[in-house]
Amino acid sequence: MKLNELSPAEGSTKARFRVGRGVGSGKGKTGGRGVKGQKSRSGVAINGFEGGQMPIYMRLPKRGFTPRNSKNHAWLNLGILAKAIEAGKLDASAITEESLLAAGVVRRRRDGIRLLAKGEAPAKVNITVTGASKAAIEAIEKAGGRVTLTGLAAEKSDS
Repeated sequence: MKLNELSPAEGSTKARFRVGRGVGSGKGKTGGRGVKGQKSRSGVAINGFEGGQMPIYMRLPKRGFTPRNSKNHAWLNLGILAKAIEAGKLDASAITEESLLAAGVVRRRRDGIRLLAKGEAPAKVNITVTGASKAAIEAIEKAGGRVTLTGLAAEKSDS
């Protein structure tokens, strides 16, 4: 047997059906696509359409909820605050949101800055922020500092 004598077994291969080669071919004129409309054109897929069956994106439950009046605070960890004070970027006696932005400790203010308790609290810090976690307030007060809140938490504690 030689390479030029090799051929597939009889009946194992079939010639490709040539569509659109005249009415007499059996697949002429519309080429088996029916008539007119979007689906008769090439390269068209109607996304999410499942032949009249309820599409999967409508069958699956929707999760989550975002209230319209929710706030998006920039957060600041105690550890990052301590590093900035050690590096001399901030004056520990009077830290405000403006000084945090100017020093580059916080990139964007958003709806205010919220202080979180991750890391060690720096000693004797006076800081004014929109919000703070209870643990962060306790940690700063324990280290001899003071936290002043200007956001909703401050309004609730006043009344």
